[in-house]
Amino acid sequence: MTHSDELRLMTRIARLYYERSLNQFEIAEQLDLSQATISRMLKRAHQENIIRITVNAPPGTFPELEEKLQRRYHLKEVIVSDCEREDDDLILKEIGSAAAYYLENTIKPTDVVGISSWSATLLAMVDAMQPLPRPPGCQVVQILGGVGNPEAEVHANHLTTRLASLLHGNAKFLPAPGVVGSPETLRVLMEDPFIRQALESFNRVTLALVGIGAIEPSKLLASSGNVFSEEELKMLLEYNAVGDICLRFFQTDGTPVYTPLNDRVVSMRLDQLKRVRRAVGIAGGSRKYAAIAGALNGGWINVLITDCFTASRLLADHQANQKSFEGRGEVYGKKN
Repeated sequence: MTHSDELRLMTRIARLYYERSLNQFEIAEQLDLSQATISRMLKRAHQENIIRITVNAPPGTFPELEEKLQRRYHLKEVIVSDCEREDDDLILKEIGSAAAYYLENTIKPTDVVGISSWSATLLAMVDAMQPLPRPPGCQVVQILGGVGNPEAEVHANHLTTRLASLLHGNAKFLPAPGVVGSPETLRVLMEDPFIRQALESFNRVTLALVGIGAIEPSKLLASSGNVFSEEELKMLLEYNAVGDICLRFFQTDGTPVYTPLNDRVVSMRLDQLKRVRRAVGIAGGSRKYAAIAGALNGGWINVLITDCFTASRLLADHQANQKSFEGRGEVYGKKN
């Protein structure tokens, strides 16, 4: 077979496969060739540029931005939700919907799901979810104390109970406040068998769903009573804290902030979160930008679900910092 004959055959096979939608077996039958030959010819057709595949991203999707952020922060997955404008309520709704779709399509019956309390974003996710057509199996665990102001506590319990119901699983509550009054109180609570059992289950979590908080608490968290005083928040700022996950604070570069406040928090620790196979951070908006960047820099999450404005800013700031660093390198090189 001459090269032109081979090119002709490759073109013929490619047209049957891509334009007439025949499968490899059907093409092999029609052309009296083996299926292995069809497979080999399709591969060669790619190499000869007879076949050129392009993917056209529909409006409202951001595959290139997602891939760049995924590589930059070494994440398993990045999901960027489209928003018409930079509005907190709209961002909350869109991120919640995107997180619901992600969870519906990736959850496994054997997963142990950890979920943070007092997160409006996670509430939006649960409200957007549909019941799964799967048998029972998942366990849902509160990973931040869900006891607080009775009016707000309804939200924390709804979050855990509703998610467990949607996943056809069972709920394990953490029957303690997220923040207690003193380290002594925490030590007493640790003796409670139900609390101790919930805390021990943290190490079995395979999928953690967490909000990312700014230093200034959200309305839902503030209404729950699980907050620190103004003086304590000022102390966190003096330690250069920019945000938290489950009330465990960190700096811009992701370094954990260790203060006496840690001894009053009932939640999953950052080092435990980092060991979870899928740690999904669901957050967006300018108010939380520094906190999201800190969580990513620390590697505390490995899946990010956010809005297009936050995602674009994360990438732009990284590229600007990279250029600044390269510029300084050139100056240093001239000095040397």
